[in-house]
Amino acid sequence: MFTGIVQGRARVAAITDHDGVRTMRLAFPAGALDAVKDGASIAIEGVCLTVTSHTDDHAVFDCIEETLLKTTLGRLKASSYVNFERSARFGDEVGGHVVSGHIIGTGEVVEHQAVDDNLRLRIRPPDAARPFILHKGFVAIDGISLTVGAVSDSGFDLHLIPETLRLTTLSERLVGDPVNVEVDPMTQAVVSTVERIMAARAEV
Repeated sequence: MFTGIVQGRARVAAITDHDGVRTMRLAFPAGALDAVKDGASIAIEGVCLTVTSHTDDHAVFDCIEETLLKTTLGRLKASSYVNFERSARFGDEVGGHVVSGHIIGTGEVVEHQAVDDNLRLRIRPPDAARPFILHKGFVAIDGISLTVGAVSDSGFDLHLIPETLRLTTLSERLVGDPVNVEVDPMTQAVVSTVERIMAARAEV
């Protein structure tokens, strides 16, 4: 489990493809991997991945073809920067919302507007996510817990403060770029339940 509070950016140091699996070695900031163990979960661009090996400042992850097809990880290149978050521990402050690291699909940046030190992005979500994108609700974009702004047929707005832009890769997202989208699981459960109830009543 994660909270959507990104802890920083890691650099893709190397990528190797073999037998339908992509192995990525990432370089992390000093101290970011303290006490990490092989088998630990770390969210990379919002995707929950397992550490297969590590050193003091590097960690290695394997990505299967399904992950590469359904997320932006298949587009990464050596020297790319990615958001990372280590898994939450009991007792940690939950500053964002509950995030599983299971991406529903990729959205697309359709507007990019800088306003002073802030940034407004408009995201066109994947169709599977649309019912769960609600004004003032939660969404995770590339692993970052964010509050949804205005919602329309063309997409939804995100308003990003300087601290978010400093710590994450979102300032680099331009019109046409894909982003990983994970909807809030509580919203998804409520909306899906209401839809089932309404469908059942309609059949009576």
